[in-house]
Amino acid sequence: MSKGLSWKKVSTEAQLLLVGIPVLLWTLVPIYHMFLFAISERDTATSGRLWPKNPTLQNFEIVFQQKHFYLNHFWQQMANSVLIAAAVGVITLFIATCAAFAISRLKVRGGRTVMNLALFTYFIPAAFLAVPMYKTMGNYGLLNNQWALILAMVTIASPYCIWVLKQASDKLPMELDEAARMDGATAPQLFRLVYLPLMVPSLVAVGTYSLLLAWNEYLYAFLLLSKDTDVTLSVALGSFMSADDSPWELLMATGLVYALPPAAIYYAFKRYMVGGLTAGAVKS
Repeated sequence: MSKGLSWKKVSTEAQLLLVGIPVLLWTLVPIYHMFLFAISERDTATSGRLWPKNPTLQNFEIVFQQKHFYLNHFWQQMANSVLIAAAVGVITLFIATCAAFAISRLKVRGGRTVMNLALFTYFIPAAFLAVPMYKTMGNYGLLNNQWALILAMVTIASPYCIWVLKQASDKLPMELDEAARMDGATAPQLFRLVYLPLMVPSLVAVGTYSLLLAWNEYLYAFLLLSKDTDVTLSVALGSFMSADDSPWELLMATGLVYALPPAAIYYAFKRYMVGGLTAGAVKS
């Protein structure tokens, strides 16, 4: 019996490897080519070699020291990306946490209906909402203001984050709330002393999700911001493509630098991302 189970386990793992290895290679090949361009000299970047003849780190020096026309505001644009992503993460986390607590624990009337209506907005592609969002920000005088992008990304991220936190909150025993109320705890005390400590994994997950969503956003950043000193680095990278003779080696070096912070954040909170985003997916 155990031998049969062992063979079944080996067979399952072999099938996973047969699927996983090609997917891994398919994912890593573009990243490898990106790195290959970044350490190549300008004249050899498109040579087609699997490894550059004279690898160099000069491209990263040019990026860090802003020695190219398209990199005049590199550090400012990197700071803009960090500021906007952090603001979106914090604001989304605050809104989603309070909303999920009110819907799941306080049983606010109409809360579930509002949440479902908010989720319904995901039936419309975010790209279709770009023009109405642009018009709305213009009506409120927020165009070319970083708050326009922050508010737009919070709007996009919040419904999903509220749903995730609400599902995770539903799994917490209601007896904890009842015991706290019997001890005289008010709703704010219940939120601060009972709800938040138990929700840490899911809070980290949705905070990371919203931060990375804002970090990688291009379309809304391109539409809502126009000044070189206000745009995010993702938009600035797009300007490389408008050149007649695009400096691909600098583009790839900048892209690698831009990819490092989200990669570090993801791997730092990977265990929370997996557990937090799937909380409540399976009913016990």
